[in-house]
Amino acid sequence: MQQLHTPHVVVVMGVAGTGKTTIGPLLAARLGVPYAEGDDFHPPANIAKMTAGTPLTDEDRWPWLDAIGGWAHGRAGLGGVVSSSALKRSYRDRLRAAAPDVVFVHLTGSRELIEDRMSHREGHFMPTALLDSQFATLQPLEPDEAGVAVDVAGSPEEITERAMDALKAFSEPAL
Repeated sequence: MQQLHTPHVVVVMGVAGTGKTTIGPLLAARLGVPYAEGDDFHPPANIAKMTAGTPLTDEDRWPWLDAIGGWAHGRAGLGGVVSSSALKRSYRDRLRAAAPDVVFVHLTGSRELIEDRMSHREGHFMPTALLDSQFATLQPLEPDEAGVAVDVAGSPEEITERAMDALKAFSEPAL
């Protein structure tokens, strides 16, 4: 099993249900860096809105993104993995403003696959009803953004392996 060393903070992004909370810790373990769950940065009002099936507004997201960006800034040069939907370019720009060297791993998959996975998970506040708004909001990574797209078909281990392979372009040899 390969071990990469990266001073970058990796933001595992994508719509709800792509596996950010599953892949993020696996990726962090493979990279030998800490993991932070993006949902933990949400203020209680955001969680209440999402639990009620109400999509968040940009104004709702700014403090959340700033909190994630603050964590990423604190890990600059040390590396880390954090999950964040980071659906819009403006959200990713906000994260980059706080932590310019972040690298995004965009977990991608078909709506059908993601909805199926969401319908089988327990104990999460995001209802499948918000999936359409997530896909409508999603702006995939652009060529000038540091990041990679990784398909979420297969097991968590297979997805993590694809992410590790894709991240090689951003890694440095282990010391």
